[in-house]
Amino acid sequence: MPELPDISLYLEALRERIVGRRLERARVVSPFLLRSVEPRIDELLGQRVVDLRRLGKRIVIGFENDLWLVIHLMIAGRFQWRPTWPDKTTKLVALVLGFDNGVLLLTEAGTKKRASLYVVRGARELAEHDPGGLEVLDASVREFIAALRSGNHTLKRALTDPRLLSGIGNAYSDEILHRARLSPVMLTSRLTDEQGERLHRATLDVLAEWTKRLRDQSAGEFPSKVTAFHAEMAVHGRYDLPCPVCGTKVQRIRYADNETNYCPRCQTEGKLLADRSLSRLLKREWPRSIDELERLRSEMPR
Repeated sequence: MPELPDISLYLEALRERIVGRRLERARVVSPFLLRSVEPRIDELLGQRVVDLRRLGKRIVIGFENDLWLVIHLMIAGRFQWRPTWPDKTTKLVALVLGFDNGVLLLTEAGTKKRASLYVVRGARELAEHDPGGLEVLDASVREFIAALRSGNHTLKRALTDPRLLSGIGNAYSDEILHRARLSPVMLTSRLTDEQGERLHRATLDVLAEWTKRLRDQSAGEFPSKVTAFHAEMAVHGRYDLPCPVCGTKVQRIRYADNETNYCPRCQTEGKLLADRSLSRLLKREWPRSIDELERLRSEMPR
């Protein structure tokens, strides 16, 4: 799912291309995408783009007459920029917006169509789409820690809860927790002030560093390879590969469609976190530490 660094890059690219431009054509291709009825998307035709902003992980395009498009890309939604209106569209295309200088396509891979589009009118309707999470880049360390402690959740869940913090998802929460040297399953109620300050600094640094890295990689072009997995990441998507800090193999916890990646030496004092399915299967044979896991691996026949 595109997160704050990815969405920031999309917004920068879109500002250069569509602010001040008039929407000439619009076609909703996927029947699953449009989730609102009134106003109709046709009411945007002929209107100029006057604003672009982010609401959590949503991209918002503002038009004249206080009309807004609210787009949530979810896991598989991506934007493409084309010079002309396509003669044909593939089954991946969900939305086509034609401006007087080019065309914006929204594509969504996979069979689970989760991306959403809402057309809203006015500030009140727009505010209904704001999940309300704290904007971490603008927040003080005190505000950041207070948001985390407002409930008693694991750090992983708290970082990715859009009602608590804005714009952080599965990928960058892994990177942030690794940078802060904190366990993803640590409860926020047990977070000390020192750990909270460390986590706040790690959050700012990781988001800033990756926004710059992605900006440098795009080199002024429209971002075309937005992904949650990068070879330069420390732990996310790097299960069984060495941690760049200590060399220990990165471990994971699987749940639903997601997984949490972490370094047991850097983050959990050598303890292996229980994978719900695998630890239940192995029961007493489940290794409790990275040392035990490495010993078991060394004893396996090759």
